[in-house]
Amino acid sequence: MTATTSAHQAAAILLNNWKATTRIAALPEHCRPASRADGYATAAAVAEASGQPVAGWKIAATSEAGQKHINVEGPLIGRILRHRLLPPGAAVTLGDNIMRVAEAEFAFGFGKDVPPRAKPYDIEEALEAVSSLHLSIEIPDSRYSDFTKVGSAQLIADTACASWLVLGPAIAVPWRHIDLSEHKVSGYRNGEKVIEGTGKAVLGDPRKALTWFINEACTYCGGVKAGQFVTTGTCVIPYAVAPGDRISVDYGVLGTISASIV
Repeated sequence: MTATTSAHQAAAILLNNWKATTRIAALPEHCRPASRADGYATAAAVAEASGQPVAGWKIAATSEAGQKHINVEGPLIGRILRHRLLPPGAAVTLGDNIMRVAEAEFAFGFGKDVPPRAKPYDIEEALEAVSSLHLSIEIPDSRYSDFTKVGSAQLIADTACASWLVLGPAIAVPWRHIDLSEHKVSGYRNGEKVIEGTGKAVLGDPRKALTWFINEACTYCGGVKAGQFVTTGTCVIPYAVAPGDRISVDYGVLGTISASIV
């Protein structure tokens, strides 16, 4: 079996389980990704088979808490498909979601293509490619019955635990001078503050996470396209949500973003 055939077989299994809201313990051995590259090939096949355009990207496990949560050694990236993207204030269907958490994240919008090249991009070049900053709330999920046991390659294949992303408009407040690593973020549930963090949780700085993402995407995913975005990982420890909850995240001078869980 060729690597391409394996990727498409694994993608079909993952996508079928996503549509049916069912779970698997792991991908079958005959098509299970054995490496990071294999995982990204499968994730690309998932996006292709979905018939949905790729609206943007996510980074999973950019914080120590996030890495512990899914039991991986470092960050992973995944695609956000267009039909999984929601506006601020949206109702997010939790359904049989097994993670059942909300994550508060900074997202960067790309104003130009970032193509693969031999030399890694540095943080200044990464920021030059960015045209906007957005607030976002991610509600992740997994197609594995125990996502803590399958490892990085299979998690990457499963779009790095992507499910729903609530994405705000471009922030109108000037933001490039703000130290995002020290910027405070507070998560609320039903009007009560339940968690607080800073951008430092995201690989030390969301701008560092942005740069890491660009180089990872250029290595494994063909680069990044203008008009796409990347949400850079949670600034707070993921906090529990349930149907009936109203959640919001306060980013101080940068604004707030909210959603309801149904």
